[in-house]
Amino acid sequence: QAQLVESGGGLVQAGGSLRLSCVASERTRTTNFKAWFRQAPGKEREFVAAIFVRASDGNTVHSDSVKGRFTISFDDAKNAVYLQMNRLKSEDTAIYYCAENSYFSKVPRDYTLWGQGTQVTVSS
Repeated sequence: QAQLVESGGGLVQAGGSLRLSCVASERTRTTNFKAWFRQAPGKEREFVAAIFVRASDGNTVHSDSVKGRFTISFDDAKNAVYLQMNRLKSEDTAIYYCAENSYFSKVPRDYTLWGQGTQVTVSS
């Protein structure tokens, strides 16, 4: 079974930047969308961004809370999805997870494959 491995998390000051990576161990025919979610302590997992990976200029969707600060991208050659996070805020502190699915959704339970997560901590 395919596995997703995230990396790039860490501790950063407010206003700083981080770039998260998620590499898939294999390609699956049913994967059309790759996404990032996050979960802060005591809160439900929430949608961050998603990208359609079947086109070179794949459509993207970003949540309102990160729009203009975060950017999702996909490198087909590496089968990797990235999340460039700029102008980080303390409220961005969470465990960030990548996931993939056959169709677009903002609902975590719709996604069939998940990574183990990477911690992002933003100090104010």
